[in-house]
Amino acid sequence: MFTGAWWWATALVVLDLAIRVLAVIFVPRNRRPTSGMAWLLAIFLIPYFGVIAFLLIGSPKLPRKRREVQEEINTFMRAVSAEERHDETHGNNPAWFNSLVEMNTRYGGMPLLAGNSGRLLGDYEQTIQAMTDAVESAGDYVHVQFYILSLDAATAGFFDALERAIGRGVRVNVMLDHWASRGKAHHAATKARLDAMGAHWTLMLPLQPLKGKFQRPDLRNHRKILVVDGTVGYMGSLNMISRDYNVKKNIKRGLKWKELVVELRGPGVATLDAVFISDWYSETGEVILEGVRRAELVAGGDSLGRLSGALIDHRAEFGTMLTQVVPSGPGFERENNLRLFLGLIHAAQRRIVITSPYFVPDESLMYAITSAVARGVPVDLFVSEVGDQALVYHAQRSYYEELLRAGVRIYLYPAPYILHAKHFTIDDETALIGSSNMDMRSFGLNMEVSMLVRDAGFVAQMRDVEDEYREVSRLLTLEEWLRQPLRSTVLDNLARLTSALQ
Repeated sequence: MFTGAWWWATALVVLDLAIRVLAVIFVPRNRRPTSGMAWLLAIFLIPYFGVIAFLLIGSPKLPRKRREVQEEINTFMRAVSAEERHDETHGNNPAWFNSLVEMNTRYGGMPLLAGNSGRLLGDYEQTIQAMTDAVESAGDYVHVQFYILSLDAATAGFFDALERAIGRGVRVNVMLDHWASRGKAHHAATKARLDAMGAHWTLMLPLQPLKGKFQRPDLRNHRKILVVDGTVGYMGSLNMISRDYNVKKNIKRGLKWKELVVELRGPGVATLDAVFISDWYSETGEVILEGVRRAELVAGGDSLGRLSGALIDHRAEFGTMLTQVVPSGPGFERENNLRLFLGLIHAAQRRIVITSPYFVPDESLMYAITSAVARGVPVDLFVSEVGDQALVYHAQRSYYEELLRAGVRIYLYPAPYILHAKHFTIDDETALIGSSNMDMRSFGLNMEVSMLVRDAGFVAQMRDVEDEYREVSRLLTLEEWLRQPLRSTVLDNLARLTSALQ
């Protein structure tokens, strides 16, 4: 006679079998093989916990409404880009570069623009001061967008400058990532200060289910942008916070972040501004139209088409740089930043220098890098000697042996610094800088912004930065790496498996 316990046991076995069958059908669909295999492994080994985790974070997509808004913006920007003249921007470029620009435009919508100048800023305090000085000169508007924005001793002067700008009648619009900023010290004080000064601000990707705002919990807007009056823009890796991030364990270890930011002038600033305006529209439903002395907010998507003159405004030329701003993230299909990275690496003929604090590549990126070395192109990779995020740090280390055996030169930037800069150069005239790491999170889960540059003078600036890194860094050898203890290898490999769960 069958007991109640027998029926429960049978039901659990049937449920377990059903979970495994359904997982095989639905999990790998439209997902990269490594990610699909990692999720299947998690579900098969720990079925109930694995299913719950998959339901919470298994989809890297934004909510449907947000995707529709982003596609509306992308379609509009592609239409604007199609109207751009190509003779002054495309005429002297190699065919491979123009084809990458075409791909970027197709997937990200932004045009390639001529007549820009760029100054690299690598000193942490001086970079914040340069941004503060730019705000002090504002006469029309200031657009502030940071993954982490925090009021502390290092950033107080920047907040003071914003307040003085508002006092002059300047409109200040501010965006900060909800989850990243709320986890930092002084978050409440930061929001209170923005309110007190009269800034217009909003959270990016807020997790507020009771207000109908919810998406995969670990999606982030990782962009860092400052635009003043449409004449000067800043973008790169720096968050507006103390360089130890006001985190106790960082302070105890003496960690300090090392960043790189570009100060941009010229027509390209308008496309950087377009990313901010697009994100503002996505979060608030309001379109920012820049006037002569103020920013006007217009509700509703019908006004989106009126932005063309403001977003792609050809002001006086400032230099020789060709620039293309490339937004990426869950609102864009086909991981367009990864495709750009791959295209540049495959195009390189003389040298490749990569700087990435979180280097967790997929198979395609590993093949591209190791293939470049095999065809005679030297590849240098700059990473931090120590890490601030244990899981990512160990996942990154799991790739070192394969890279070293292929002939990649790995330079370890010394402690106590976290080399947080994100950029790379190929040959002598092409560079990329921005907020995007070379890891699967930046490819699929983070909203990022990068800037493709074609200019020998700018690459020369980048080479100076790379030489500074090289002077203080230590070259890792294969012999040294093979002496790693077994426990480190085990940790690295386990972390590598979890990095594919997207």
